Amino acid sequence: MPLELRHLRYLLAVAEHGSFTRAAEELHISQPTLSQQIKQLERTVGVQLLDRTGRAVRLTDAGATFVPYARSAIQDLAAAERAVLDVADLSRGSLRLAMTPTFTTYLLGPLAARMHALHPGISLNVKEMTQHQLESALLDDAVDLGIAFAGPHLPGIGPTDLFTETLGLVVGPDHAHAGRTEPLPVAELRDHPLALLSGDFATRAHIDAYFRRHRVEPRIAVEANSISALTEIVRRTGLATVLPDALTRDGTPLHPVPLDPALPARTVVLLRRESAYESAAARAFTSLARRWAQS
Repeated sequence: MPLELRHLRYLLAVAEHGSFTRAAEELHISQPTLSQQIKQLERTVGVQLLDRTGRAVRLTDAGATFVPYARSAIQDLAAAERAVLDVADLSRGSLRLAMTPTFTTYLLGPLAARMHALHPGISLNVKEMTQHQLESALLDDAVDLGIAFAGPHLPGIGPTDLFTETLGLVVGPDHAHAGRTEPLPVAELRDHPLALLSGDFATRAHIDAYFRRHRVEPRIAVEANSISALTEIVRRTGLATVLPDALTRDGTPLHPVPLDPALPARTVVLLRRESAYESAAARAFTSLARRWAQS
């Protein structure tokens, strides 16, 4: 029996979940059908790929050797399908874009608007994820491009610098320092209750390192895992936060307050898998993002 693509997908699902039951649920097929298809695959390749003797289903040594090739074959086929559908004049096509959470608040809107205005036939699929998840998704061919911070990056990820992001104190319209233009000494933040991003944000780690470096222990009144929630809290209270300066532009009621010393800037990069096929839509978005950053 010839090896079929569905056999590879079925094997990868079982290997990922360690369970025929959960894999069958994900694949929307019955468990007996899935088990039969895996047995057909094992007969085709002539070796046992899964160890079914324990409580969890595990790859045999042969299975562990086989799986990377199966995953690569599926990725290559998906890339081939996208290449066939790719239209150089950008009259149609698609782009899978991932961003770390900070950028969805101020960067996604302008870039998506420009992309749609210039290339309305391109469908844009956007996902928000952590930087590690983003780079893994690029390597797994789950997304085409990612926007995150400069490395170090996983092997096989290629960065393109876009712009430098600066962070600072951000306050609402009723805060005592709203409209302040002279730098606020960081030591004075001991007396200001803050609302900060939760610890699962890379930005929070950047902020915490800044406070430690300057021996300041901030008074944290609120932690939130949503930037939109954080900005709404700051807008309506006397709390301050630390966020990218870009969030205070375009008519927002939020005000930037410079700190002394300033927080270290971060380089924002566009990421792609180095060996990936680059579609016309991906090339167009890369060019658009670089022009936007330069302007």
